[in-house]
Amino acid sequence: MATNAIKNDRKYTYADYLIWPENERWEVIGGTAYAMAPPSADHQRIVRNTTVAFALYLQGKPCEVFMAPFGVIFDRQLETDEITTVVEPDVTVICDRSKITSKGCHGCPDLIVEVLSRSTASHDVIRKRRLYEQQGVLEYWIADPSNQIITRYSFDQELEKYKEAEYFAREDIIIPDIFPDLAINLAEIFPDTEEE
Repeated sequence: MATNAIKNDRKYTYADYLIWPENERWEVIGGTAYAMAPPSADHQRIVRNTTVAFALYLQGKPCEVFMAPFGVIFDRQLETDEITTVVEPDVTVICDRSKITSKGCHGCPDLIVEVLSRSTASHDVIRKRRLYEQQGVLEYWIADPSNQIITRYSFDQELEKYKEAEYFAREDIIIPDIFPDLAINLAEIFPDTEEE
């Protein structure tokens, strides 16, 4: 994400997010609005393939998977003009259906996947990783289309922070900590060629 693609002239809230034009995609973190870059075809293929892998597994189970655009608001108690953080992860898995509303997720999801783009890499790797760790997202995966790897962060409940990162290549199988009977072949997630 380009550093000039932010609105930091004032503090923005979820109320602002709700009225921005549909053709503009923004996330708000700590009151600062960050523009979301248009995704590439390979970015969308990875999002689609990941969503399908979870959707097939979750059929008949209480958890649900959503793909962007799908808003996540971590604080369930505040009014819309008090909420200063709303994000749109590429893939979101939620196991507590009471958090799902017509507008998105109100509360902490169980698993989030972000797919890197050149212009948003630092946003996903630094700013959003910090946010997801602070909020207690149980698993955060960062998919890197250029190198065809997934970096996984798993939340340590006792330490209240993420454990050391784990790395998975295209030829690996990844098993979500929260779904130990689901094995995802990453060759089926990453496209054969990367065009970004």
